Amino acid sequence: MADAVNTLPFFYGNITREEAEDYLRQANVGNGIYLIRQSRNYLGGFALSVLHSGHCYHYTIEREPNDTYAIAGGKSHRTPVGVIDYHSQEMDGLVCLLKKPCNRPKNMQPKIGPFEDLKEKLIREYVTQTWNLMGAALEQAIISQRPKLEKLISTTAHEQMPWFHGSITREDSEPRLLSGPRTNGKFLIRQRDSGGSYALCLLHERQVMHYRVDRDGSGKLSIPDGKKFDTLWQLVEHYSYKPDGLLRVLTEPCSRPEGETGLIGRPPLPRDPPGITSALQNAAGGIFSKLRTVPIPGIKKNRGSRHTSDNLNSYETSVPNNQAASKDAMPMDTQVYESPYADPDELRSSTVERSQLFLEDGELGSGNFGTVMRGTYKMRKTEKQVAVKILKNEDNNQSVHEEMLREASVMQQLDNPYIVRMIGICEAENLMLVMELAELGPLHKFLQKNKQTSVRNITELVHQVSIGMRYLEEHHFVHRDLAARNVLLVTQHYAKISDFGLSKALAEEHSYYKAKGHGKWPVKWYAPECINYLKFSSKSDVWSFGVLMWEAYSYGQKPYKGLKGNDVMQMIEGGRRMDAPGSCPPEMYELMRTCWTYTAEDRPAFNVVEPRLREYYYDIAQ
Repeated sequence: MADAVNTLPFFYGNITREEAEDYLRQANVGNGIYLIRQSRNYLGGFALSVLHSGHCYHYTIEREPNDTYAIAGGKSHRTPVGVIDYHSQEMDGLVCLLKKPCNRPKNMQPKIGPFEDLKEKLIREYVTQTWNLMGAALEQAIISQRPKLEKLISTTAHEQMPWFHGSITREDSEPRLLSGPRTNGKFLIRQRDSGGSYALCLLHERQVMHYRVDRDGSGKLSIPDGKKFDTLWQLVEHYSYKPDGLLRVLTEPCSRPEGETGLIGRPPLPRDPPGITSALQNAAGGIFSKLRTVPIPGIKKNRGSRHTSDNLNSYETSVPNNQAASKDAMPMDTQVYESPYADPDELRSSTVERSQLFLEDGELGSGNFGTVMRGTYKMRKTEKQVAVKILKNEDNNQSVHEEMLREASVMQQLDNPYIVRMIGICEAENLMLVMELAELGPLHKFLQKNKQTSVRNITELVHQVSIGMRYLEEHHFVHRDLAARNVLLVTQHYAKISDFGLSKALAEEHSYYKAKGHGKWPVKWYAPECINYLKFSSKSDVWSFGVLMWEAYSYGQKPYKGLKGNDVMQMIEGGRRMDAPGSCPPEMYELMRTCWTYTAEDRPAFNVVEPRLREYYYDIAQ
């Protein structure tokens, strides 16, 4: 959810209330100007700051238990943006309507709080160790698992902070604060009891003051009569810039003695998980220990797993069969995810020997190029089921041959869990491209036959496609033929983008590719600039993605049914778009319409589309 807010031009990140007021007053555009900032006391929440009649008013947009958002006592909305949209039309408790956003100054990015980098390191380390992934695969797994891990990491991260001293006594805390430099505002936090009560110990004029930090029935932390916080690090951050009832602000953390950890009730691990920097080692072990009690979809504990180490709880993936994956299984938990060359004894090569390739009867598909057949690729130790694209070139047309080699060249450069992997080229009786097998075939045909597929399942698959397309966007590739027919299913819960015959790699200095002339193009999937100006970019792929979404939520229906290419172009130029499919959630139709923004510059990129799909998927997956 935060990812979507981060893209808003009026989101300022982790700024203080006073900083927000300065920005609003500098804008000097009258009543109702507003901005959003990150809440500094509600985990996952935001703050709305509004200027009215020369005064600034601040409202907390709290994240509610069911993952909706609301201003305290107000109407709930699915997203923070929904709160803003609503209060642009209805005051409903605010001092005025929200009239104009106060956008960040040019070249200013949202301010990142001191905890954000730490949180990212811990999420990355946990996912790395759980699945033993690297590169692009690691990045996609982090995207998938972040919503499940953020809250727990946030509420246990204080154990890693140097100012947290665990369950020491009041008497033990005072010598620690009085040793070394006796700086006013020097502080530590200690655990008072196992019920979640703490003490903030503060040095002031050579005396140690002790403030009780209690946890209320809803789990929020506060000093008596003080502001409430979801986490200890938020409490510390707040009192580090504002005394707000303390004798003074917190200035210098009193670090734990060397070798001591902030872990509660147990000594440090004898050997910490590998790969964490030395500064994080001891405490991170405790956080990971807590995280490993969180059930991760598609994974079960097993002492015999290949991920076993001296101190890590180990896991074994639940591998689904070819017909249907476990509903929540990650693609990384399937056998097909692993590269054919994962074993170092198997030598990687861009070519496949004909003697290693055995074709089976029956076609998986066909097209102008020829046919796709199932086959078996016999390697040194193992056999892999593969799909083999066989060139039909009876006229020995060199351009057709070169076109297929270009497709192979593109595919060999791509490495992403949601893109069909190219294994190699086999030049024998025909030119053959050997690719990993996606057993269930094209997305639109699967949905036509399986009308019982849930909206959640469809959203899961569409989101996976958006991750693959975000990867292509980041690596400067334009697909040019994105459609449901070119999304193949490995399982019911695992989609991969295929068919890169029209794809182009963009030079770093170019944001688009310009075709030399019209060809046999899938016009119904093409953006206006493709047809009118022969310009293709990641933004035109976004338009195609919107059509793909429509295909998915309509269970494989043909887009613009009954219309010819010219009719479709007239419809688009006239400002009309396809109606929402019958079972399509309104949020997803809204996203489609956004993908169909006429001007490419105003159309969102995949780095905006993917987080919106992700937040909606995790919203309905609760």
